[in-house]
Amino acid sequence: MDNVEVFDTGVKGRGLRTTKDLCAGEVVLAEPSFAAVVFDSLSQQVCHSCFRRQANLHRCAQCKFAHYCDRTCQTACWDEHKQECGAIKKNGKAPNENVRLAARVLWRIQKDTGIVSDSQLTSVDQLEDHVADMPADNLKELKIDVHNFLDYCPNTRHGVEYISHIFGIINCNGFTLSDQRGQQAVGVGLFPNLCLVNHDCWPNCAVILNHGKVELRALGKIAENEELTVGYVDFLNVSTDRQRALKHQYHFDCTCKSCSKNLKDDLMMAAKETEGNKPSDELVKEVQELSLECLAKVEAARTAGDFHEVVKLCRECLDKQKPVLADTHLYQLRMLSAASEVLSYLKFFSEAAEYSRRMVEGYMKLYHPNNAQLGMATMRAGVTHWHAGLIEVGHGMICKAYAILMITHGPNHSITKDLESMRMQTEMEQRIFKQNECVYHSMREAALQNKSMGMMAEAVTQPIKAKDQLFIDKP
Repeated sequence: MDNVEVFDTGVKGRGLRTTKDLCAGEVVLAEPSFAAVVFDSLSQQVCHSCFRRQANLHRCAQCKFAHYCDRTCQTACWDEHKQECGAIKKNGKAPNENVRLAARVLWRIQKDTGIVSDSQLTSVDQLEDHVADMPADNLKELKIDVHNFLDYCPNTRHGVEYISHIFGIINCNGFTLSDQRGQQAVGVGLFPNLCLVNHDCWPNCAVILNHGKVELRALGKIAENEELTVGYVDFLNVSTDRQRALKHQYHFDCTCKSCSKNLKDDLMMAAKETEGNKPSDELVKEVQELSLECLAKVEAARTAGDFHEVVKLCRECLDKQKPVLADTHLYQLRMLSAASEVLSYLKFFSEAAEYSRRMVEGYMKLYHPNNAQLGMATMRAGVTHWHAGLIEVGHGMICKAYAILMITHGPNHSITKDLESMRMQTEMEQRIFKQNECVYHSMREAALQNKSMGMMAEAVTQPIKAKDQLFIDKP
């Protein structure tokens, strides 16, 4: 923790600032969770210790709820799971993730107090709860959680007010945990030091889960004594929508530069300009309203698993959007994202590649150049082009994604390691492509049909080793 110190920001309360100059990609701090749980919906698919998502997990023989990779993970988690295990057995079932996380927090406070190491900068129970700021609906949900907690832990020594305080802390300080590939949210945890980092819509740091710890990483050069910030919400929303979300979830009014000056709002809602001409305001409004309706239908169809309906809706809407909305318009970018994702799933890679390219080009005009979500989107677009046989564009996108994720995730993260393997693979394939396009496409076709690559290797100027076979084990 030599890199940071707590200071009084004034209006925003406590914050963290650097004690030295930092470079892009540098780890500012790394912190294990004070307590963390897997989401209810993924309790049988994600390890309750390391939060890796995988098949054939081993179930706890006692509570029959917790699942683990192996005996090592179960042993490592036993100290945290022990009381939970007994409570679930006694109740006959596990409560929701909020109640389970609150219980783990309170059990640890009871065992270790609110500070568990010299590197922890604040006690858990000193974090803001904003219970007094909650609207009526949220307070109603909080009371239900407290009631369920008391059923789950009837012998607790804590009163209702203190339990409510812990739920409030979780509500506005909980950090979503992703799986090992960064593709899906799988749980939620509490990280006391991270909770001290304030929000900015254009932050100077990113938060990444890496080997069970969160890492705060610098997105660019940060000067000594500069406040450290992260984005609590996705930047890809107009400033008023971001402010509304922040006020609802975190109970503060965002006055960062991006919000106060409405930076990039014009791009996010721009109409398409062709040779100095723009569509009428009426037409733009009409297409925007149609887009919102279609996005709702797309989400409903995707939730229902009707992916061909998703594709149909996306194609129709994108055809109407293309001549009217700019390539940076949020509604078009959201539609492109949905279309490319589902088309890739259905293996329509050529069409998915075109949509993903347009999406990434729009993202690059809006996001911070080292934004983690930009890096992930660029990686997925690169892989889609790779699958479509567009090796040169695919390799270029994978290289761009690698440069971003080396900063946001670092060289030791599993995503970055996967991306490095893909970068080397596509570089080799691109070399083959430049030597002989026919040979490359023949090899690609053979790989897609699961034929032996050794049969094709003799035709290549530089033979392919077994480990370099085309199109193997791509995410």
